Amino acid sequence: MSVEKYDVIVIGSGPSGQKAAVHAAKAGHRTAIIERDPVIGGSCVHRGTIPSKTLRENALRVKEMRRNATFANFQLAEETELAVLLKRLKKVLMAHDEYMQRQIKRENVEFIHGRAKFMDPHTLEVVRIRREPLTIQAKKIVIATGSFPRNPPSMPVDHEHVLDSDSILSLLYLPQSLTVLGGGVIASEYASIFQALGVKVTMIDKYPLPLGFLDDDLTKSFVDAFENMGGTWIGNASVEEVYWDGVDQVVSVLKSGEEFRSNKLLSAAGRVANVDDLQIQNAGLSLNDQQLISVNDRLQTDVEHIYAAGDVIGPPSLASSSMEQGRRAISNAIGSPVEDMSELIPSGIYSIPELSCVGLSERDAKEKFGEVMIGRASFDEIARGQISGALDGMLKLVADVDGKKLLGVMIVGEGATELVHIGQMALIHGAEIDVFVENVFNFPTFAEAFREAALDIIWQRSSKMDDQASGSKYSSDCAGKLVTSE
Repeated sequence: MSVEKYDVIVIGSGPSGQKAAVHAAKAGHRTAIIERDPVIGGSCVHRGTIPSKTLRENALRVKEMRRNATFANFQLAEETELAVLLKRLKKVLMAHDEYMQRQIKRENVEFIHGRAKFMDPHTLEVVRIRREPLTIQAKKIVIATGSFPRNPPSMPVDHEHVLDSDSILSLLYLPQSLTVLGGGVIASEYASIFQALGVKVTMIDKYPLPLGFLDDDLTKSFVDAFENMGGTWIGNASVEEVYWDGVDQVVSVLKSGEEFRSNKLLSAAGRVANVDDLQIQNAGLSLNDQQLISVNDRLQTDVEHIYAAGDVIGPPSLASSSMEQGRRAISNAIGSPVEDMSELIPSGIYSIPELSCVGLSERDAKEKFGEVMIGRASFDEIARGQISGALDGMLKLVADVDGKKLLGVMIVGEGATELVHIGQMALIHGAEIDVFVENVFNFPTFAEAFREAALDIIWQRSSKMDDQASGSKYSSDCAGKLVTSE
């Protein structure tokens, strides 16, 4: 049996795998990347991030056309094909795939199309379509196989009536109604997207509010916006049973005995490591209690020469962080210098409206420091918010007890995932709250919310002490806002 030998083998071509392979090749190592799909990108590109965000863009357009009904009475036709709303997707995916194909070819990364499994800690067998299995070995291996939906045994997912996050976009037509079980990121994104498209959506979760890792004021803003679009949020509810009635409805029965019926149901119960076919036990590995691969701070598994990155190791499970993990995993594997990974990674939730945060939340800051100072700016008080009709947004700055040091930024509203980078840069460079007031923002922009939230903190700061004693150059005007004394 002939064995092909490499310096580095990367299993999976999603964000982390692709970056790991390219970085290894750039460093002069003979590298192969194994992918079971014929195209590069993994679930992120072909079944998750890009398809869902493409659908979201069209949902936003539909929402805007409905909002501007005074100009045109717009309504999606009954039984609208989902493909119509995703018609740009094929072009987007082809362009992305072509770019990544060019990149790995340019760096001389060998692309192997097939399904890999470990034979021993250094050896993999790759089963290929209509070809003999390939046996390959490497000094270093990176597992970047991503994740797949967690489907509880009691959930009758059939991918036709009861769907998961991978099959939801395989719907032929927009349903009239949809039940979403879960309150996490995926559940919140799809629930709000389908509601914006005119589907009657009911979200059900065991927690009082969705997106529990965010502060309550942000999640309440999301729920308010979702319900204002016509959606229904059911919190503090446990689902006892789900079944297809055999005709046209999926029935969700709560422990309270209440029933909810809908044409389709999305089960969004999280995701687990995609290693079912990899036979990681042959490499000396096993999954942890969360059904993920455990790694240390160097992204190294329990087996010294095997590393893992991306969704397969769990949170934050963001495409952006996965890319950085892939680069760092291979840097550690091949001994390249690599700095500590920044904790200031922004999270982006592409619901309608968007949510994004970086740094400490108000809840986390209080747990760490005790007392903090909070500044808020509502988009309905920002000129751009009024112009754009995006009035359901809010930006929050979290500062230390003295109202000077910036600790975190949290935003809900359109453009949140772009705006958050202003706060990220401020945090990285240790900027104080005053920087948002001392510098000029374009007018009218949503970015002005940073200035308004900072002024809110400065007003609170100045109210705690005598202006003259503090040396502050700000004073309160009669309306309770701050103006400079210059």
